[in-house]
Amino acid sequence: MDRPRDGNNTGPSGATEPGPRQARAFLPLVVLGIAFYLLCLHVSEVSLSRLVEGLPRLWTWLARSWPPDLSELDVLIRRGLETVAMATIGVSFGAIIAAPICLLSARNIGISPIAALPARWLLNGLRGIDSFVFALIFVAAVGLGPFAGVLGIAVHTAGSIAKLWAEAIETAENGPVEAARMSGAGRLKVFFHAQLPDVLPQLASILLYMWEFNVRASTVLGIVGAGGIGQELKNSVDLLLFDRVLTILLVILVMVTLIDQLSAWLRRRLS
Repeated sequence: MDRPRDGNNTGPSGATEPGPRQARAFLPLVVLGIAFYLLCLHVSEVSLSRLVEGLPRLWTWLARSWPPDLSELDVLIRRGLETVAMATIGVSFGAIIAAPICLLSARNIGISPIAALPARWLLNGLRGIDSFVFALIFVAAVGLGPFAGVLGIAVHTAGSIAKLWAEAIETAENGPVEAARMSGAGRLKVFFHAQLPDVLPQLASILLYMWEFNVRASTVLGIVGAGGIGQELKNSVDLLLFDRVLTILLVILVMVTLIDQLSAWLRRRLS
């Protein structure tokens, strides 16, 4: 059988295979990607020689960190609980902020088409700025301490929760929704009586995941003075107390592992 002469290469299944023209069109993208990666290496000041020079210093610090200093373990555990409290309250505040933004931005609810686009811009802005940056701003506004961390977590997490909740609502089954609309129910009634019961387990699972994530993330908020065990970690590193640093890292590891296991168990129960 003669091969097709229309310039397209087709495989046994009839699908078009990449030919020389497609390869030539793809080549500039490859070159551009390589150039961008090399530029990132240069800007990041990646240096293997500096890494090799620093490894002996790192090994010295590791040797000085053993055995861990357990003399202030009770203080560090309290700081760890403070970190969990920051994440818990911050995520709850974030969920309260996220709820109305989620209802405005979900396309299949359409409560206010005029406000939908600004709502999506708002949640993208909240997601785009890390909680670390927000905490730094709130430290300047409300002073040092865990309250600044709570506010930083709440504002950043609100954008993430609203985005994930809106996506979950948009994938809800249409059958109950159409039935509720045919009965003459308004948009809010349709949401609360038809859509919300269907997606509620998924929304709760997302909230638990964000709580788990923020417990891990909030361990470093103390670096900017936002309280929690991160502040103890920064102080210990500044004073070169590596045995205390090791104890703090062990407390963080145990705390995060327990939270991860609890969150995973609760999410399995909801699924």
